Amino acid sequence: MACSAISRLCEERKAWRKNPIYGFMARPVKNEDGSLNLMKWECAIPGVMGTAWEGGLYKLEMIFKDDYPTSPPKCKFDPPLFHPNVYPSGLVCLSLLDPEKDWHPELSIKCILLGIQHLLNEPNIQDPAQEEAYRIYSENREEYELHVRAQARTMSSIE
Repeated sequence: MACSAISRLCEERKAWRKNPIYGFMARPVKNEDGSLNLMKWECAIPGVMGTAWEGGLYKLEMIFKDDYPTSPPKCKFDPPLFHPNVYPSGLVCLSLLDPEKDWHPELSIKCILLGIQHLLNEPNIQDPAQEEAYRIYSENREEYELHVRAQARTMSSIE
């Protein structure tokens, strides 16, 4: 199975290099020997202009299993984000990444990144993953946006 995952990820990499999304980053990590590890990607998602997320560039790790694209990648923010649908560990809770819900093998890395970017400003309060962010988002939107803006200021570049 890993062979089909590697093949698909090679195609994804070619497609991304040919036509990236402005402001985003997605690339396989390098192994110690300098070779590419196509099963683990480092990504960055920009905050949407005109939202509390604007100005932030949010680091995300995508980890693929050997049966990709049958199963979705694990997507994890590092550092974890203050967001109702991001677990304290940084894992993203999104139906698009759930094989029992909306995952389809046709979905590309681009689609995943755009879906996560959309989730940042449009949380799914029906499926919370982080208690404090969910509570503040539900009870006091102004306070929530203050947290998000402060977070955006600290995550404005990739090191």
